[in-house]
Amino acid sequence: MMRKTLAILALVVAGAVAVAAIGTVYVVPHAAARDDETYRLMELFANVFERVKTDYVEEVEDRELMEAAINGMLTSLDPHSSYLNKDHFRDMQVQTKGEFGGLGIEVTMENGLVKVVSPIDDTPAARAGLEPGDVITHLDGKPVTGLTLNEAVDHMRGRAGTDIELTVRRETGEPFKVTITRDVITIKSVRHRVEGGDVGYLRITSFTEQTDSGLRDSIAALQEELGDDLKGFVLDLRNNPGGLLDQGVAVADAFLDKGEIVSTRSRHLDDTMRFNARSGDLADGLPMVVIINGGSASASEIVSGALQDHGRALVVGTRSFGKGSVQTIVPLPGNGAMRITTARYYTPSGRSIQAKGIEPDITIPVARVEVVNAPHRRSEADLRNALDVDEEGDTPDAANDNDAGDNGNGEDYQLTRAVDLLRGLALYRERMALQQ
Repeated sequence: MMRKTLAILALVVAGAVAVAAIGTVYVVPHAAARDDETYRLMELFANVFERVKTDYVEEVEDRELMEAAINGMLTSLDPHSSYLNKDHFRDMQVQTKGEFGGLGIEVTMENGLVKVVSPIDDTPAARAGLEPGDVITHLDGKPVTGLTLNEAVDHMRGRAGTDIELTVRRETGEPFKVTITRDVITIKSVRHRVEGGDVGYLRITSFTEQTDSGLRDSIAALQEELGDDLKGFVLDLRNNPGGLLDQGVAVADAFLDKGEIVSTRSRHLDDTMRFNARSGDLADGLPMVVIINGGSASASEIVSGALQDHGRALVVGTRSFGKGSVQTIVPLPGNGAMRITTARYYTPSGRSIQAKGIEPDITIPVARVEVVNAPHRRSEADLRNALDVDEEGDTPDAANDNDAGDNGNGEDYQLTRAVDLLRGLALYRERMALQQ
């Protein structure tokens, strides 16, 4: 019946083309050939579908086969296009609101394996020590190869309190296993604190519906706490996998007074979109330093790229992930939704983020500061017949020589360097203002 229907459709279309072909000999035959090829491929699909239905070793539901076919078509395009059934679509909507169940890990598919984009702060994945770039090869001992990204993510989801064993490969090292207990992931996307008594630290973990309001509240709180002592802001976007485009634009807009933030360009030039900043800088023009790394992706790259191109902030750290594509969620009535890549991101200067990422202005690798047991250096007190210590003066502290820079106990080296750079920018700004 299906073949008969397809044959009738093919005849109807062929007839319509024949009528349209009168007087347009050089154009329409090409279109006719293309339509014929399309219907031949549709008939091929129908034949395979029927053969699976009748001959596969186990009975398979029609919906299961069709959803798998749709998902296969989309995932063959790029790593970020896929089909979302009802459950996955609902989960995605919950996640963008800032709360979801699972491990707290952003992943993508690369070479048939699950690759960690970044763990989310204060989640089971982060506490287990997973890092950006880790490759997950097995889930509960079963190989990931052959699974779609949605299937792998679905397997990692589960009831809070249950365990899952991941086999992880890190760079060129030997694979290792780690057991993680699932939990309900509640994301507070923006956090803040004061660094060193005069620097406002802003940490954005992901771009959810609460990010813009959370950022505004954090900036106001830091300004109220520090007042005129506030030297500037460090914006930490490390291991931030991205999220909602409008929230990324809003964050960049918070620090820009004018100019383009990002543009999206699709295959159709008429669909190009440009997002521009509105008047008003919440930071009042104070110096800024942005920290990124290989786990900073998508909306994180939009923010850092915009602030970098406008010279509004100094970007430090390591090169970002390089996810410069736009995914559009298209709801399918009664059947979930499709996520399809529709455009690419470009920074204000016209740079494509895709597969290139954002290069920092100053590269600051991840490092650990350790105290070096330097040999004792001679001082005035070691010289023969040196004058006695003035009882009314300060007593020399022999330990000072080695105490300076003793910050190796869990110090965030990248953050420390960022704060130092920010203070340098603030000092330079103050001196330039005095000269004027």
